Amino acid sequence: MDTKELLKKVRKIEIKTRRLSDHIFGGEYHSTFKGRGMTFSEVRQYQFGDDVRNIDWNVTARYSEPFVKVFEEERELTMMLMVDISGSEMFGTVEQFKNDIVTEIAATLAFSATQNNDKIGLILFSDKVELYIPPKKGRSHVLRIIRELIEFKPESKRTNLAEALKFLSNVMKKKAIVFVLSDFIADDYQQTMKIVSGKHDVTGIRVYDKREEEMPNLGMVQMEDEETGELMLVNTSSKAIRLNYGKYYQEKVNYFKDCFTKSGAGTIDCRVDESYVKKMLGYFKRRG
Repeated sequence: MDTKELLKKVRKIEIKTRRLSDHIFGGEYHSTFKGRGMTFSEVRQYQFGDDVRNIDWNVTARYSEPFVKVFEEERELTMMLMVDISGSEMFGTVEQFKNDIVTEIAATLAFSATQNNDKIGLILFSDKVELYIPPKKGRSHVLRIIRELIEFKPESKRTNLAEALKFLSNVMKKKAIVFVLSDFIADDYQQTMKIVSGKHDVTGIRVYDKREEEMPNLGMVQMEDEETGELMLVNTSSKAIRLNYGKYYQEKVNYFKDCFTKSGAGTIDCRVDESYVKKMLGYFKRRG
């Protein structure tokens, strides 16, 4: 992709996702993810309805009329976007690939965080951490994140979520809001997930295509494993093969939900041909 085409695509994503974050997600994000606490802001005259527990008795005595302390939420937070860029994300049968939807969701979350003056960082992972962008504030930083999501080419096509979660634990010493965007066709990350969610506020966003849920009956078909590159002939007319595939896929989905739920983390399911806006708004409202 040349520079002109890349900038055009970044701008298109910015316009769409910034509108969502400005008009929909910004307020929901703010109310869902609280700051570190309340910090003293100023003293002002008492008004009807003010909490009497906030009266500043020293100032009240000095001016012979009631004054109250005003507190503001200490908001500054850090959001970490952990994005799966393994081979299986390059799959799509309807309108978009999974990685296109992942990019839009990540951009919307990033602009929502920027609107609330929070820092945003990025981890792109396959079976290793392919790219780490430390958390920073600002529009230009978010645009850099979007550019990397669009054009970054991973060295590996495989997936190792546990490795990415370990990396997060090592680089993020303070509590962060963490969104993991993946199809979660991965194994053996339950223990690492428990450790990470004990320290951070974690949400897993599972992005998937409806054609992944069950194997269609198309006869003898040559298939390629997106993560290993292995080619194989599969007899999709075999009921046993289709049932085994469906069972395998459902086990991965159940493992994801079980790991995240038992660790105290949140989950969102986003199918590529459905509105991720409704799914995410519903999640924010339930949490808020």
